[in-house]
This record gives sequence, C-alpha cells and structure tokens, in this order.
Amino acid sequence: MIEARRAVMRHMALAALRLPENVAGDFFVDTSCIDCDACRLIAPSVFHDTGEQSAVFHQPETPEELLRAQQALITCPTASIGDVSKRDMRAAVASFPEQIDGDVHVCGFNSESSFGAFSYFITHPNGNVLIDSPRFAGPLVKRMEELGGVRRMLLTHQDDVADHEKFHERFGCERVLHRDDVRSKTAAVEHQPTGLEPVEIDDGLLMIPTPGHTRGHAVFLYRDKYLFTGDHLAWNERTNHLYAFRSACWYSWSEQIESMQRLLDYRFEWVLPGHGRPVNFSAERMHDELAACVDWMRTKS
Repeated sequence: MIEARRAVMRHMALAALRLPENVAGDFFVDTSCIDCDACRLIAPSVFHDTGEQSAVFHQPETPEELLRAQQALITCPTASIGDVSKRDMRAAVASFPEQIDGDVHVCGFNSESSFGAFSYFITHPNGNVLIDSPRFAGPLVKRMEELGGVRRMLLTHQDDVADHEKFHERFGCERVLHRDDVRSKTAAVEHQPTGLEPVEIDDGLLMIPTPGHTRGHAVFLYRDKYLFTGDHLAWNERTNHLYAFRSACWYSWSEQIESMQRLLDYRFEWVLPGHGRPVNFSAERMHDELAACVDWMRTKS
C-alpha cells in the first residue's frame, strides 16, 4: 500500500486548486493540468476536455471505472489528478505495463518532460524492448524486472527520452536514437543510425526514419503488425482518421509528408502513438487510412 501510494505522490493534486469544471465527488483535476490528454484516453467515461485542460465529468461508479480512473491518476505526468478518499491503489499500480495486444503493452507512468507521451513495452523473445521513456517509477521498474528486464530502449525522437539514462543504468539496455535527434543529454546513446534507410534492430523489429516532426524522428515496426509512431502519426478522435500534427511539426512539414508516403510501402495493423489512442484495423484498411492521411497532409502544405 505504501509503495503504491509513493508511486503517485511525486507531488499531490491539491483540492484547493480543483478546477471548477469538475463535478462534485472524490476524483478531481487541479489547475496544474497541462492538457496532455492521457486521462481522457485511459478513462473516457470519467474525464473530458474543457478546452484547455481536463476535468472529471462523471465520478467512477463501477469497479472498472474506478480502476481506469486510478490508472489515469497514476499515469498523469503532472500529478494533477486527485482522489479525496485516497483509495487503495495497489491494483492500478500493478496493472502496468498493461497488455494491449499479444506481447505489446503500454507502460503508464507518463513523464512531464515528454509532455505526457505514452511509452510501450514489448516482451520480446530475444530480450524485452522499451519504446520511449516513461517515468522511472519504482513499481514499474520492479514489474519490468519481473518480466525479464529491458534489453533495448528505442527512442522515436528527441522529445520523448525522459528518464532514458536511469533505465540504461538499471538494466544496461542498449539505446537507439537517430543521430539527427541526438542532443547533449542523449550523446551517450549506444546506437545512432543515420540516413533514411530502414535499420533492422532485432528479429521482426525495424527502425524506419521518418523526418518531419523533428529532423531525426523514426518509427518502429514490429512483426509487420505494430507500428510505434512517436509524434509522427496518430488517430484523430474527432475526425476519425489518421493524422499528423501540423501545428506541432518542428522541423519540416514537406519532409513529414514524404516520410508518411514512404510508410505506404509497409504493412501494419496497429498504430501506437506517443499522443493518442492505439488503433487497430486490418492491414488493408490501415493502408487506405494512411493514403487518405497523405492526401490530407498535402492540402495543408
């Protein structure tokens, strides 16, 4: 119980700073919310968008809603979610990494330094893989150890590296980041591929450079089924189509369009983004959705 509570008490959401948009009840969001969207993706029946922040619009009533609300509280990168009743958090803490499909899991414990981006964990037969960095939280690290540790840490781009050094120190994992996104805090990364050619990282695991959002952005394709997209590609919940973040393209929109076009040469059924909900379609539909995304992007040039 104490370890579970410490996992979320980096600092505490303050009831005195409770946003007025919250409905009455134990769960609330305070004014420190950075609108990263994580809570709304994890527990959409509890949290909603107020325009620039999130708030509780429905207090959890069922055991499932309570678990999802607690998972959102744990995942919140700024500890902006509170529970006045301070319920037992052990089940929610133990749920991460949470299985998405097969051997692919979402880590939870999102980091503020990555603006709340999601990271993922693969239980790979040749050694487990961590894709982008969650917070280095004790319960999460302990669970990863129980699952066999981390052999490789794949970083999609410079924004989502968070606690990569701590994970490397703990597990001795080899880190991978495209050289064009290497900065002073990632200078010691062990594997720094260059250029635009895909790089085979391991059995069934391919790095595909996708410059655009940043100069050295890359996505990772696992078993021709799962595409981990960082900030390159996501699903737009409002328009129901694959989407690139035009307003958050820090390097080159034209290069991002070309990077997206090259992805049409690959087969995959899942898009697992840093920001947004994982989506799953048939490979054929995913190809069509991606082609429509490229067409839309060209209208925004």
